[in-house]
Amino acid sequence: MEYRQLGASGLRVPALAFGAGTFGGRGDLFGAWGNTDLAQARRIVDLSLDAGVTLFDTADVYSDGASEEVLGAALRGRRDRALISTKLGLPTGDGPNDAGSSRARLITATDAALRRLDTTHLDLLQLHAFDAYTPIPEVLSTLDDLVRAGKVRYVGVSNFAGWQLMKSLDVADRHGYPRYVAHQVYYSLVGRDYEWDLMPLGSDQGVGAVVWSPLGWGRLTGKIRRDRPLPEVSRLHRTAALGPHVPEALLHDVVDVLLELSAETGHTVPQIALNWLLGRPTVASVLIGARTEEQLLDNLGAVGWSLDATQIARLDAVSAVPAPYPHHPYRVQEGFARRNPPAA
Repeated sequence: MEYRQLGASGLRVPALAFGAGTFGGRGDLFGAWGNTDLAQARRIVDLSLDAGVTLFDTADVYSDGASEEVLGAALRGRRDRALISTKLGLPTGDGPNDAGSSRARLITATDAALRRLDTTHLDLLQLHAFDAYTPIPEVLSTLDDLVRAGKVRYVGVSNFAGWQLMKSLDVADRHGYPRYVAHQVYYSLVGRDYEWDLMPLGSDQGVGAVVWSPLGWGRLTGKIRRDRPLPEVSRLHRTAALGPHVPEALLHDVVDVLLELSAETGHTVPQIALNWLLGRPTVASVLIGARTEEQLLDNLGAVGWSLDATQIARLDAVSAVPAPYPHHPYRVQEGFARRNPPAA
């Protein structure tokens, strides 16, 4: 396994990490992803650790907290071999303080996550979404307290807009609070929006990408093809509305090239899609989620080899979409860059 720095931090994380969203299977929303029980989870953790996958990611909303419970139990006795990342901030109840990133909510939710995970500290705590109602200094000062208390070691975010992340980093710098070193983002061959603003920001500010849904919400497994529509029995029918939209024409065009490269390289479609992501700028770790051992072992085959420049270019071209303003159609940013070259 390859290990990479997580943003501008000293923490090294595996290029592939395990997303435990399939653990638990409780609830109607995130519980639809899978129902991996403890015995299955232990086996998946065994295989992951043996392969060098040491980072395990979850969230308090996954299976109404059962994902954290199962992950914590599966890691019992070998906590020192693993890095645990969890996310909080999304609603976990109907109460007025059951959502968001207020001081009260962050402290309560962190303590609850520690209990469910059966651990004394979180290696990475990420805010699951931006809370527009809580002042950023309140959020960051609370995270600073959690770090100083030894409950949290590194902090990050998930699903932030560029201005939200940049404003937070500025507040952190001005007050000496911990900087976000990770941004958990959606990024795939059929969803490259991350590249327009968040990737340049991450590169400039030292924020590493932890990629979720790298197979386009399950669409880049090779099972869906131009001549083979989505099977009648598929979890995508239940969960598609929860994930990013993917135009059907784009999906088929990308899968066509993935199938060609699979025939050329001998690697599976998911392995090629994951390998392409691992070569992208700012990507620190790519989360793989598996409901079976076979899926996990296949995904693990995405490391240890590289696509060549021509193959990468083919994937770049087929997955490209028109850039949004101001990147397109007037190429405003590039125009100013040409007019104002960097000083010698």
